[in-house]
Amino acid sequence: MPSIPSNKPYRVGRSRTGLGLFATKPIKKGTKIIRYFGPLLDSKKKEEDAIENKYLFELNNRWTIDGSVRKNIARYINHACRPNAESDVKPRKRKVFIRAIKDIEPGEEINYDYGTDYFKAYLKPIGCKCDACEKKRKKKRAEARAEKARLKAKAERKALKKAEKLAKAEAGLKEKLKAKAERKSKKLNGHALNGKSLNGKHLNGIGRARVAGRKPAGRKAPVSAPAPALQA
Repeated sequence: MPSIPSNKPYRVGRSRTGLGLFATKPIKKGTKIIRYFGPLLDSKKKEEDAIENKYLFELNNRWTIDGSVRKNIARYINHACRPNAESDVKPRKRKVFIRAIKDIEPGEEINYDYGTDYFKAYLKPIGCKCDACEKKRKKKRAEARAEKARLKAKAERKALKKAEKLAKAEAGLKEKLKAKAERKSKKLNGHALNGKSLNGKHLNGIGRARVAGRKPAGRKAPVSAPAPALQA
């Protein structure tokens, strides 16, 4: 890492995206933190216009700063969608300063918005890793988990309701079968079936029930009148 004078309010350190620039002292809002510098590239020169790297800082349609040089400590400042600093571009002087737009506390990473073109070309394909985007992704993941849990709970409720309905139908069928069996049992225990006699009972009411152990009484012979006496 490049050496930084101790009187400077920043240091290079490990960040979520690799290396980053961190405050070592309180930095007040509006303070010029560091200059972004490097060789100036003239877009009118084909060899210079053909140079490509992710540290190019465009001043205007003609001039661009190539910030890839090691001495440019400002190149370690990472992008943020909700930054605490911004680039203060001075095209006529062909200079760029990074200025605080918020109070920055010691240990806090310094960052600024790289702009739409840079975001689309370099950050969007791999996914921005700034705190704001990480929070969005975290929120989306939480929402996705909640939605998954909601759908799972809904499916479980539906399955439970279906099981209860099936159990109820089975219970109703069992009750019907039980009632049918009871009716059949009652008929077999003395109730009339198709006009036949069961257990000594006659269906048409004509027959007489027999008493066990007794024989039916026989018919008595008719008593004849005494013959008249003969007279002498």
